[in-house]
Amino acid sequence: MAERVDFPALSGKLIVLIVKITMVDISRLDFNLATTFLALWEERSVSRAAHRLSLSQSAVSASLARLREAADDPLFVRTREGMQPTLRAIAMAEPLQDGVARIHTAFSTVTAFDPATSRQHFSLGMSDDFQIAIGPLIARRLAAEAPRISVTFRQANRHRVEALFAAGEIDFALVAQPNVRSGLQQQEIGQSGYACLLDPIACGLTLPLRLEDYLALPHLLVSFSGREGIVDHVLKNLGLSRRVQTALTHFSALPPFLTGTRAVATLPVHAARSIAAVSGLTVCAAPIDLGEYSVSLLWQRTADNPWIRQIIRDAFAQFRKTEN
Repeated sequence: MAERVDFPALSGKLIVLIVKITMVDISRLDFNLATTFLALWEERSVSRAAHRLSLSQSAVSASLARLREAADDPLFVRTREGMQPTLRAIAMAEPLQDGVARIHTAFSTVTAFDPATSRQHFSLGMSDDFQIAIGPLIARRLAAEAPRISVTFRQANRHRVEALFAAGEIDFALVAQPNVRSGLQQQEIGQSGYACLLDPIACGLTLPLRLEDYLALPHLLVSFSGREGIVDHVLKNLGLSRRVQTALTHFSALPPFLTGTRAVATLPVHAARSIAAVSGLTVCAAPIDLGEYSVSLLWQRTADNPWIRQIIRDAFAQFRKTEN
């Protein structure tokens, strides 16, 4: 009768020596071979292992042949007591059992995303006009439906968004007129336009704002470059120009510059209405046609979360609805 060697009897150095497999050998293995090995380990019979795996005996024998080739060892030797493991097989059993268990656990514990219980953190990239307008709507929705989820709003625009995604600093982005080429997923979710923001009393004006009054007022420019914006391009095509008194890079800085001041700012209508709601400033239509622009949601396919995308879309749609 062949003597069965218990795994604990092996020394640590011998185990390391036995289980060492070259990268070429490892490349021949797959998950099915691991399950076949473990079925043979536990059943000590090709026929019983085949029945357990719902395979033919020839399929199990073929898998055993591949295992033997990869390990350069017989692994299981036929005896009166059944298929007895070799020292190499004994050394391989525990690591393979642990590995298969880990794989099973990894797949079996994956559950559907539940916003009510999730503790996930999202980093959303958007320029501060969108942060001002829809950021609070997103934050309030999360507080109501997903109180354990946290969110960070990162300053982003179409010039910086690809770099922020590449650096892993944002998960999703809301961008005006994006021009991306890096394989990001993109969905247009709506349109936005422009409006003027001012203090009519300080400006000594009655609304609606006339073109001559608009051009006569000092202008506050909010621009990524800090030099020019859409208004300058449109006026140039009309053979006109304006006087930019102050240039800023953030829409949120406008109220103290406009309140009690003879000046006007032209900015996205969603930001203008949000700022007016908390500052006492007045929103009015621009006296020139500045058109509209597309707004898109961006994300990476490998890090998608349809739920948070829907939250962002809903917030944008909700704000647009209040404008009409």
